[in-house]
Amino acid sequence: MNDLSGRKSPGARVAFYGLLIGLAFVMSYIESLLPVPVPVPGVKLGLANMVSMAALYLIGARGAFTVSLVRILLAGLAFTGPSMMIYSMCGGILSLLVMAGLKKTGWFSIVGVSVAGGAAHNVGQLMAAAWVTKTAGVFSYLPVLLIAGSAAGIAVGAAAGMVIRRISRWVP
Repeated sequence: MNDLSGRKSPGARVAFYGLLIGLAFVMSYIESLLPVPVPVPGVKLGLANMVSMAALYLIGARGAFTVSLVRILLAGLAFTGPSMMIYSMCGGILSLLVMAGLKKTGWFSIVGVSVAGGAAHNVGQLMAAAWVTKTAGVFSYLPVLLIAGSAAGIAVGAAAGMVIRRISRWVP
């Protein structure tokens, strides 16, 4: 990963970003195949968010934004379509802003940051839905989505923590 002068190789960094984007894309695909037995729209496992969490802790906020935005665009084009891409983009951006801010404070564990990110993702999606439908009635889903987002956030944060510990030595 280092060049002859001992510096980090730009090619290795690009390859690592590509690896994270590819992994997040595959996780999005797997998630699209798994039915979630909850009658509330918008509830999902958040498998791709595990990669976003790992990116946030391994390569920083800017890199995590890059990985997440590219993944959302690719998954939107491949699996969900433009309308769902809008919801994912709004949720993803708000989630990453909240997670980056909380991580920067140092007050929260990775699981706490992940839970807050899951909640923010749901709020961002509901804000987009309220804008698209021109009604605030969509926020009636918020309690169920916050519970589901918190549960997913705990699982995603714990899993991302394990991944980060295992691969941190290979980060360019």
